[in-house]
Amino acid sequence: MDLVDSHCHLDVAAFDGDRADVLARARDAGVRRIVVPAIAADSWDRLQAVCAADAGLFPALGLHPMFLDRHRPEHLDMLERRLQRGNVVAVGECGLDHFVPGLDPASQLHYFTAQLELARQARLPVIIHARRAVDEVTAAIRRVGGLTGVVHSFSGSGQQARALWDLGFMVGLGGPVTFPRAQRLRRLAASMPVEYLLLETDAPDQPACDHRGSRNEPGFLPTVLEAIAGLRGEDPGDIAAATTANAERLFGLPA
Repeated sequence: MDLVDSHCHLDVAAFDGDRADVLARARDAGVRRIVVPAIAADSWDRLQAVCAADAGLFPALGLHPMFLDRHRPEHLDMLERRLQRGNVVAVGECGLDHFVPGLDPASQLHYFTAQLELARQARLPVIIHARRAVDEVTAAIRRVGGLTGVVHSFSGSGQQARALWDLGFMVGLGGPVTFPRAQRLRRLAASMPVEYLLLETDAPDQPACDHRGSRNEPGFLPTVLEAIAGLRGEDPGDIAAATTANAERLFGLPA
């Protein structure tokens, strides 16, 4: 089986002690390629170095809304220059977060819109964080136009998902879909068009139900796959093939 983890923060300190072992376990589980999104400009050098050390890791660069206090206006200029150099598969993680208190909405929207415009200019997809902000994110995508990408760890409604699909965007599903109480998300996973689906772990966060309370890692992605296949009544191999093809197409990953 060939799986792509479309969202894993493999560069963070939580993996410093055993990153090579984490990667070995991922490959044993069939996870051959991993997209690694950034959170802030001060992490870009480290992230790109981690990805450069392994042919199966693919970097994305961006400014995450939850780390607003680490962002500066000049970081957008830095991002533009980095994107011009190439060797990046997406802009992100970027987006809006209206759940965490104290994150200024206007400042978030400024950085998010600027990153969407840079992604359009660079002809790269965007990896978007949208927590209690799916409608606002969708409106921003529509305003900028000419974009492709994924709203990762999607938690919105079916109607909100369809609005994103109409714009050519995918949704990423991970550990939360494995929890029986996540009924709305599980209904979406069961019925959505597979051509808009990506699998993700968001490791080290958001572990699946059977790893609750422990560090998440990309080798746990088959748990997400099995849960979604079970909800859809489909063969896991078919879901794996479709989502891997989706990731290859969106991010331009080598086969």
